[in-house]
Amino acid sequence: MERRTFLKAVGTVAGSYALGAGPLSQARGADLAQDSLGVPRRVLGRTGARVSVVGFPGLALANYDQAQGTAGLHKAFDQGVNYFDVAPAYGKDGDAEIKMGVGLQGIDRSRIFLACKTKMRDKEGARLELERSLKRLKTDYFDLYQMHAIFTEDEVKQALGPNGALETFLKAKEEGKVRHFGFSAHTTAGAVAALNGFAFDSVMFPLSFVDYFDSGFGKQVIELAGEKGAAVIAIKALSKGSWPQGVERTRRWWYRTTEQQKETDLAVHFTLSLPGVVAAIPPSWLDLLDKAVEAGRSVRPVAEAEMLELRRIAKDCQPLFREEPQHVAAGRRSDRYAYPDCPHNPIAATRIG
Repeated sequence: MERRTFLKAVGTVAGSYALGAGPLSQARGADLAQDSLGVPRRVLGRTGARVSVVGFPGLALANYDQAQGTAGLHKAFDQGVNYFDVAPAYGKDGDAEIKMGVGLQGIDRSRIFLACKTKMRDKEGARLELERSLKRLKTDYFDLYQMHAIFTEDEVKQALGPNGALETFLKAKEEGKVRHFGFSAHTTAGAVAALNGFAFDSVMFPLSFVDYFDSGFGKQVIELAGEKGAAVIAIKALSKGSWPQGVERTRRWWYRTTEQQKETDLAVHFTLSLPGVVAAIPPSWLDLLDKAVEAGRSVRPVAEAEMLELRRIAKDCQPLFREEPQHVAAGRRSDRYAYPDCPHNPIAATRIG
């Protein structure tokens, strides 16, 4: 079956289940290639690169010292994780980038897929961040370089316009410093504008069972990415939504996550069963990474009984992105208003552990 036909078929089934109909496609497991350590890998769209279905969350390094971070990086690699994601905005003064650069030493660079990002939308700002990130991470190139945390259409226009960040991306590719382009977004409006504005190789977007069941959040982005040939990288896969009032916060984090292995298995399997989704980046804690890796090892299409269990769990959760469309429509940045504790909020980033 051709990829486009496959995506259309699976997308139809996935969309129908979000509205209460049948299960997700049982065919999604066909594109998995098993790593020698048991961690499946998928092809990242037109890049041709095979990446582990669970990626290393670089922001986690801001929560640990260098020794712990280095141990976590090597453990993940030894478990079969080859996809490592980070950004200069993670931690104070590039803390996560610096720790990852040190921690990845001793691992063959050719055996990892290293992804980085920039929040700069202008040409000069993006170049400065790119060069600094390369230096911090002790590498000559990034396998994937992404425009980070896109929220609005205006940001996209600036980044893609004259003297925008895209000019740096294209020049860096000519120089051999960047191999593939992508972006991350927390809003549908921002993701759609970026997908329609340039042929990005990947889109990173929140895809959790709670928000997907609530409003189909992410479905439009998945469908458009399929049409444009962009691979989908999921974030927030372990999200159980906003912290309900009165519920004890077990982590200093801006949303609640699955904690038990069984729930994590279900959440990861759900997200990785969505059409076009290649990999998932777990929340920024090493113990949650371990649980996500365990779930990734056993990834398979979600069965109908498991889908019903996920729906039962979701009933007691508060969606994280329900207010997103209203905030974007009002011209307000979601990270600063609907999600005050989100680490993408410059104020929150200085106090979130």
